[in-house]
Amino acid sequence: MSKDAILFHKKLQGKIFVGSKIKKITKKNLQLIYTPGVAAVCKEIFNHPNTRYQLTSKANNVAIVTDGTRILGLGNIGPDAALPVMEGKSVLYREYGNISAFPICLDTRDRKQIVETVKAIAPAFGAINLEDIESPKVLDISHDLEESLDIPVFHDDRHGTSVVVLAALLNSLVLVNKKISEIKVVIAGAGSAGYGIGKLLYFAGCKNIIILDSKGAIYKGRKDSMNKYKNEIAEFTNRYEQGLLDDVIVGADVFVGVSGIRNLLKTKMIKKMNQNSIVFALTNPFPEIKPTLAKKAGARIVATGSFNYENKVNN
Repeated sequence: MSKDAILFHKKLQGKIFVGSKIKKITKKNLQLIYTPGVAAVCKEIFNHPNTRYQLTSKANNVAIVTDGTRILGLGNIGPDAALPVMEGKSVLYREYGNISAFPICLDTRDRKQIVETVKAIAPAFGAINLEDIESPKVLDISHDLEESLDIPVFHDDRHGTSVVVLAALLNSLVLVNKKISEIKVVIAGAGSAGYGIGKLLYFAGCKNIIILDSKGAIYKGRKDSMNKYKNEIAEFTNRYEQGLLDDVIVGADVFVGVSGIRNLLKTKMIKKMNQNSIVFALTNPFPEIKPTLAKKAGARIVATGSFNYENKVNN
C-alpha cells in the first residue's frame, strides 16, 4: 500500500489543479474576462460588496488551513508533509460537493499568526476549513475566526467528527431500541473531537456524558490538567463520577474513542457496560480495540474510523 501510494502521487505530481470555466478564449471574451471589461465588475463589487458572491467564485471557494501539527495518525509533521493530506481533502470537496478547495499549509505554529493570516486571505473564500491543527490551540483559533469573519468557519476534527458520530449513534440506538435521553456515553479523548462530540450529543438530548483525558474523567472542580475547554466540558457533563476509563465505563451504553491510543479499551471494560452496548473505536490508524475483540466481549454494535475494518464512522 505504501509503495503504491508513493508511485500514485509521483505520477500525478499533485492531485489538484486550478482550472477555468471558459471553454474557449476568443478576442471578444478575453476583453470581458480580463482588462478592460473586468474593471466594470470590480467597480460593481466595490459599490455593492454583496455582489462578490454572484460575480466571483468566492461563494464556492474553501480554504483548507493547517499548520501540520496534528496530522491524522502521524502527529506533528509540519506544513510541507501535510500538503498531500490537504490535497486529498480538496479532491473530496470537488468530487462529492463540487466545491473548489485550496490547501493552505502555514509555516507557523503561532496562534495569532495563523488567525491573522486566515483573516488576511478570507476575502477570496466563502468558508474556512481548519484541518489537523493541535488542540487546544485550534479551538482558540476557531473561536477567534468565528468572532471576526463574516463567513463560516468549519473545524473538521470538531464539527465533522461530531456530526458523523451523532448520525451513527442515532441509527445504532434504533437497532438496540434505546433512547438518547436515557443512555450513558463515555468519550475517551478530550481534544477537539471529544469536545465537539460531547457538545453535540448533549444538545441532541444525551444528558449522561463522561469525557476522559489522560488523567481520567473530567468533572467540575477537578484541578489537574484542566483548561477553559475542559472546564466548559465539566459544566454540562459528569456530575459525580471520578476515576479512569476502567472505573467510569461501568453501566455505560456507548463508548466513543477519539483518544489517539491504540488498544485503550480492554475486553474486560466492555463486559462492564450495559447489554446491547455500542462501541465506536475511532482512533486512526489503529482503533482503541479491534472490532472482533469488542464483539467477542459482548458489544452489540462496533464501528471504527479505519478503512481496514467494516462499519466505518469517519469524516
